[in-house]
Amino acid sequence: MRKIALGMLTFFSLILSVTIAQSDDRWAELPAFPPMPEPKASGMAEVNDIKMYYAEYGEGDPILFIHGGLGNADVWGYQVADFAKDHRVIVADSRGHGRSTRSQQPFGYDLMTSDYVALLDHLKIGKVTLVGWSDGGIIGIDMAMKHPEKLTRVVAQAANVTTDGVKSDVMSNKTFADYINVAGEYYQKLSPTPKEYDAFVKQISEMWATQPTWTAADLGKITVPVTLAIGDHDEAVKLDHTEMMAKEIPGAKLVILKDASHFAMLQDPEGYDAMIRDAMAGR
Repeated sequence: MRKIALGMLTFFSLILSVTIAQSDDRWAELPAFPPMPEPKASGMAEVNDIKMYYAEYGEGDPILFIHGGLGNADVWGYQVADFAKDHRVIVADSRGHGRSTRSQQPFGYDLMTSDYVALLDHLKIGKVTLVGWSDGGIIGIDMAMKHPEKLTRVVAQAANVTTDGVKSDVMSNKTFADYINVAGEYYQKLSPTPKEYDAFVKQISEMWATQPTWTAADLGKITVPVTLAIGDHDEAVKLDHTEMMAKEIPGAKLVILKDASHFAMLQDPEGYDAMIRDAMAGR
């Protein structure tokens, strides 16, 4: 009996250890985008030389969520459901992404930042808390430098300020490759030019190869509160690069997201939302 009991104990210990390992490895998986709540309002805003999709939810102090490269606003389903309880939440598809159109202008962060500034003007919104992921975080930092009057604060996750802040092997990472494939499926479903994903990726890749190119002096001029977040298993952005950003941006706070990767908002929505609320509370 004792041998059987010990055997059962060993078996259950093994099951427990496997379960814990699977839980801890959440950073290695790309969860599905959650369903988006029904928006209070949505539309296509004419900004600069494009038509930009946007949607609004809830009431209160405004928060603008900006998605990453190749993606679309629907990545923010968990965050919209949470923050719409007590805030006016705005999401949008960046130019050429999702439902928004693109023009012949080359993609650039200054251009995309000006799109979002124009969108805020279109919606008659003065200042926002801007939460940006990846390219969205870069847009947030760009806006902090060029249009600080539009911002209460910036929360930038997995952003880089020079091209060498990106890991050289990112494109060979399985989770990141899964994301590119999922983004392509969404593009075919949402885009007004559904058969042009390869051309779109080529245009975006040209921007990624050369931008951004900001210096320590540029970052040192930022005056709005900035929180920089990065997953401890980020596939794309180097941790030491994010640490450098936190050092150069005056008063910036660095947050390491535990057991999370580039896609932390999907892998740990509860922890991600708590990080945003801490930033908004000045913690």
